[in-house]
Amino acid sequence: MEVILGFVIALAISLTGVGAGSMTTPLLVLFLGVSPPTAVGTALAFGAIVKVVSIPSYAFRRQVNMRILGYLLAGGIPGVLLGSIALDRLKHGNYAKVLYIVLGSMIVSTAILHLYRVLLPPPHRSEKDHSRWLPWIAAPIGAEVGFSSAGAGALGSLVLLGLTPLTAAEVIGTDLCFGLGLSAVGSVIQVGAGNYNGALLLKLVIGGIAGALTGSALAGRVAQRPLRIGLLLVLIVLGCQLAFRA
Repeated sequence: MEVILGFVIALAISLTGVGAGSMTTPLLVLFLGVSPPTAVGTALAFGAIVKVVSIPSYAFRRQVNMRILGYLLAGGIPGVLLGSIALDRLKHGNYAKVLYIVLGSMIVSTAILHLYRVLLPPPHRSEKDHSRWLPWIAAPIGAEVGFSSAGAGALGSLVLLGLTPLTAAEVIGTDLCFGLGLSAVGSVIQVGAGNYNGALLLKLVIGGIAGALTGSALAGRVAQRPLRIGLLLVLIVLGCQLAFRA
């Protein structure tokens, strides 16, 4: 079951571009009965591994702006630390209901934001460089990733389009590296806190590699927009189910 789940998640990511964190956490909690903290830690590690496979092609084509990435990580990494600490505090306290509500709400809001990007025309690329604001905006994004494993892809790309003159390819490459940095730092923190399942992660990765390869082979042959809309609607339902568990 875990291998199949990893395959499905990676296949969906390859075909739709929806982030790994948005999908993995609710599926682990609802379908495998994994506790929210363990699901978040495992999802962060899985997302980091999946992103590592994609980044070299963008780096080789010089589609990663290191200056902008530095601004993002300057705010995002402290945010991840705060989000991870908040998750661990809720785990140790008697806050199970609050944890399910907040986690479900974050998944729903991230899915709605993705849906907004799919259904409405993309924002115009900024002609001015407002990158000095990026650390302050990246901090809450990092906090959301540290707490729920979701949000870096949807929020990061919108911020880059609105505040920097980066091209579309540079936005994707830079945001992908930003997501990798947040996932890597968050997964290290969660693993250190014991919020992960090593056996489950291994099975997800095995299925994920097969899913990524299959998705790469099918890319361009399958209409992405209907799949993306359908998947995001499913994620909204899953996020609501997480919140209703409280």
